Amino acid sequence: MDNGKELGSTFDTAASLYDKMRPGYVDEIYRTIFDYVHIGEDSHAVEVGSGSGQATEPVLRTGCSLTAIEYGENFSEMLKEKFGSNKKFQVKTGKFEDVKLEENMYDLVFSATAFHWVPEEIGYPKVFSILKDGGAFARFANRPRNSKDNPELAEEIDELYNSYYNKHYGVKSGTKTWFTEDKAREIAMIPEKYGFTDIQYHLFQRERVFTSDEYISLLGTYSDHIAIEEKIRNEFFSKIKAAIDRHGGTVTISDTLDLELARKNGIT
Repeated sequence: MDNGKELGSTFDTAASLYDKMRPGYVDEIYRTIFDYVHIGEDSHAVEVGSGSGQATEPVLRTGCSLTAIEYGENFSEMLKEKFGSNKKFQVKTGKFEDVKLEENMYDLVFSATAFHWVPEEIGYPKVFSILKDGGAFARFANRPRNSKDNPELAEEIDELYNSYYNKHYGVKSGTKTWFTEDKAREIAMIPEKYGFTDIQYHLFQRERVFTSDEYISLLGTYSDHIAIEEKIRNEFFSKIKAAIDRHGGTVTISDTLDLELARKNGIT
């Protein structure tokens, strides 16, 4: 099926909304990364798929030199506006697999809810090649689950997804699965195939509450939702908003945040 868009680039069409509505990541993720690998003023880091910079700032605060790799031109400009005054920050616009980076240079390569866009057989070997001996790769993501505490609302939203989203993408209804620890373990072990060692994974939890309007704005930042034809998407979103309003006006999102860590060769 051809949506007329490459899903990986659709975020860029909603850059400002993405920056406003996406939740960022819990502080425990960064503490865990920095416990795993020391990052300071003499360190060099690469971020794969920086988006609006929600994971960029906590790493920049270490004083390291940071190169942001971002495919979207709008996001790249946003990153320059946010962090361009920092002389140790730079943006390279392009796909990670295409951007030239020096080998054996970096202490940390990290990617927040973005590395799934990079082909595995290209991405992991490239990360390995640009890391210094003892350097670390940190991959983390936010995995939302809606209305766990309101099964009636969850069922109604699921029915709407069957009618709109699943029909659009040819997805069989009833096949939706939520993120599990087994999945985190599976992702964590991928780098082992490419020579990484000292594999770890960690899970974190949080909850967020949205009004119906806020929730629709959030959905408008998801690439697979943006790619649905506008008229159908607007009808889909309108019915989700109406369902939320009928069930009290808010929806609770339960987030699982997973962090996978891997090291190149020796221990720092």
